Amino acid sequence: MKAYSFLFYTLLLLASCREDVNVSALEVYDGPINSATDIHLVQSDSAIIRSEIRAPKQLEYANGNLEFPEGIDITFFEKDGTIGTTMRADRGYYLKSDNIYKGVGDVKVNNLLEDQKLQAEELFWNPTEKRIYTETFVTVQDGQTLFNGTGMESDETFTNYQLKNITDSRTVLPGEGQ
Repeated sequence: MKAYSFLFYTLLLLASCREDVNVSALEVYDGPINSATDIHLVQSDSAIIRSEIRAPKQLEYANGNLEFPEGIDITFFEKDGTIGTTMRADRGYYLKSDNIYKGVGDVKVNNLLEDQKLQAEELFWNPTEKRIYTETFVTVQDGQTLFNGTGMESDETFTNYQLKNITDSRTVLPGEGQ
């Protein structure tokens, strides 16, 4: 009997010493683990700059993804070092698992050599495949002609592009878009 009562009081003592656990303190943090400002990333090949990425702020997450909450600018250079194409977005993301950059907001691409411009709300850049694409509404200005459509695919320099589901096209009037 004494053994049972001793065991009972021991268990009671152990159970009463347990503190209440705050469940919210056990939640896994999924916010940024690192942040940086004034980002300038350069990609080169044989000591020739091919592209550069600039952003005022970068947030890094545990899974390797990056966020550029204050915008992102990407520049592609020609072999002679001149700027060929620029891309900019109000907000940018890098998805590490897919090795893809995503621009959202007011996204603009400008091919300076071919006089081609693109405007969209969302655009993806795959640096491995060297292509850009979107499934959203786009406006493309190719010289003096405007094209509207939904969906577009191009090489990363926006030299050779293909619009999908073209809704209309028209000639730019003198003084328009200046």
